[in-house]
Amino acid sequence: MAQESISKIGIIGGGPAGCFCAYQLQNNFEVTVFDYKKPLTTLLPTGGGRCNFTHYEFDVKELASNYPRGEKFLYSVFSRFSVSDTLEFFENIGVPFYVQEDMRVFPKSDSAADVREHFLSSLKKTKFKKERVLRINQNPLTVVTDMGSYTFDKVIIAVGGHNGYDCAKFLGHKIVEPKPALTALKTAESFKNLSGVSIKNVKACGFCDDILFTHEGISGPLVYKISSVRARDKFPYKISFDLVGEINLQEELNSNPHKDIKNLLSNFVPKSFAEYLLRTLKIDENKKSHLIDGKTRDLILDKLHNFEVAVTSAAKGGEVVTSGGVDLKEINPKTLESKIASGVYFCGEVLDIDGFCGGYNLQNCWSTAYCVSQSLINLSLPCLHKGQT
Repeated sequence: MAQESISKIGIIGGGPAGCFCAYQLQNNFEVTVFDYKKPLTTLLPTGGGRCNFTHYEFDVKELASNYPRGEKFLYSVFSRFSVSDTLEFFENIGVPFYVQEDMRVFPKSDSAADVREHFLSSLKKTKFKKERVLRINQNPLTVVTDMGSYTFDKVIIAVGGHNGYDCAKFLGHKIVEPKPALTALKTAESFKNLSGVSIKNVKACGFCDDILFTHEGISGPLVYKISSVRARDKFPYKISFDLVGEINLQEELNSNPHKDIKNLLSNFVPKSFAEYLLRTLKIDENKKSHLIDGKTRDLILDKLHNFEVAVTSAAKGGEVVTSGGVDLKEINPKTLESKIASGVYFCGEVLDIDGFCGGYNLQNCWSTAYCVSQSLINLSLPCLHKGQT
């Protein structure tokens, strides 16, 4: 088989995935990154400005289970570039880390800006062009921007959003329609008077986490997970929350006979929510516990265990990521090369892959970017060795 000579590689997107590709490739090839913004600016808001760059999970299948879309596709990807590899990379570029109790990994500096600075310092052999990419032409592979045209041996699309989708569609790729994920949700019910109130350890849809009421509906870690899992569902849909878990309400009533029911319930949920729940059920919030009969008790219990809300839409402007992107069926899972456009590769959020909050989406960027870079290095490995002798 004839060996392939690769010297020039173009990367569309100067975000985490694109820059990590450049880091891996810059010692072997002439690498050019295109982005109309400054590189790695999308890293700055991650982790609330602290840069939660991965999740401390080393079991590949367990790690991949946190991706509502792309789970099986990521098995081999994560086996080739794991969380351990990510941690080693950041230590190598001078970013020591620590692990929170919830297994999220942060730089010791707690600064995304510090991470960006170290990352950029490691890309001294990479050429950056502040230009907007309009399309990619084939035969030969040419990146057309708002300022010129550039020919490459291979091109990597590593930018999410419309820019990446438009480039992919121009090449003939199918785009799974983007939908907001990891977002707050608007509800038919009004929770304006509860805005800012949170309830901890709530169960719904197989998850257990906190919820937060907002002036438009509901938010919080549990809601983000649900919004991600149900990102492709049509609105409206309903969610039933178990707010309290196991409690013996009758025993509580018997033990506190002269306590107002709103004060008794505030042992399990915030008082303002207890008052809201009782008003919804048309129960006097000042009624003494010993006057609560069995029927009323069961109404309260049912509401606590099955607190149902009707979701009308995703809250605008709050999404952390979007579900959707380049259809994985059109991507070679081993090399991440397009099955439609020869010589074009994809990595990062442009793919139809998205994970929960907690460093999962950045881990997808690191791992898919590594797999792309290694595919190109392996493809030209005989040539590289020949050039070194």
